[in-house]
Amino acid sequence: RAVRQREGLLLTDTTWRDAHQSLLMTRMRTQELLNVAPLTAQAMSNLFSIEMWGGATFDVALRFLHECPWRRLEELRETVPNIPFQMLLRGANGVGYTSYPDNVVYEFVRQSSEAGIDIFRVFDSLNFVDNMLLGIDAVRQTKGVAEAAICYTGDLSGPNQGGKYNLEYYLNLARIFVEAGAHILAVKDMAGLLKPAAATKLISALRAEFPHVPIHVHTHDTAGRSLHDSHQRENSFSYTNWMQLLHRAHAIFIS
Repeated sequence: RAVRQREGLLLTDTTWRDAHQSLLMTRMRTQELLNVAPLTAQAMSNLFSIEMWGGATFDVALRFLHECPWRRLEELRETVPNIPFQMLLRGANGVGYTSYPDNVVYEFVRQSSEAGIDIFRVFDSLNFVDNMLLGIDAVRQTKGVAEAAICYTGDLSGPNQGGKYNLEYYLNLARIFVEAGAHILAVKDMAGLLKPAAATKLISALRAEFPHVPIHVHTHDTAGRSLHDSHQRENSFSYTNWMQLLHRAHAIFIS
C-alpha cells in the first residue's frame, strides 16, 4: 500500500547480484562489496531495494570463491541497514538447480528472512506455476515481501500478438500469483525482448486489472538492444514517453 501511495518511480539496484552474475560470472567477493557498501548506504538511500543475494551468488560463493554466503548477507546487512535487501528465489529450486523438498525451501526462506532479506523475488524460468506457488507461500510464512516474477518472452507488439505468449497468458499468471498472496508483481525481461510498445500493452493491462498491486519491471540488455534504442529504431514514442508510461502505471523500474 505504501508503495502504491508514493508518487513517482522507485528504483532497485542490481549491482550486487544480477549485474555481476550476468557480466562477471558472479565473481565479486564479499570484501569488494563491503568496500563500497558505506557509500552505497549513503548515496543510494532512496532506493526501493538492493538486489544483492540469491540466484547464483549462493552457489558461486561456496564453490568458486570459498566464502560463506550467509556471512556475506549478514555483513552487508550490518553495513547497509537503511535500504531493503532483495534476493532472487527460484521457487521450489531455492538457490539451486533442482527441486528441493518443501520443508528445505521453507526453512531456507525463513533463515534468509531472519538474516536480513526483506523482499523475495520468486521466479521460475518457465513460469511453472507449482514451483512459483511454493516459493510465494514460503515467503508469506515470514515477514518478507513476496514478489512474483513473470518471465517475459515473445513479442506482444508483433503481428501475431505474441502467439502462445499473448496478453491473456501473462494476465492469467498474474491472477494466480495475486490470488496466492503475492505482494508485488514483476515482469522479468531476462532476455531483453520487451519492446516499449509491448510494455505499454502489458503494464497497462496489469495495472487496469490489479490497481493496488505494485509492478516491478526488470529488463536486461543482454542482446545489446536497450529499450530506448529499439524504440528509436522503430520510430515509436520516445524514452521520455516510456518513463511517463511507467510513472502512470506506478511501476517500479529496475535500471
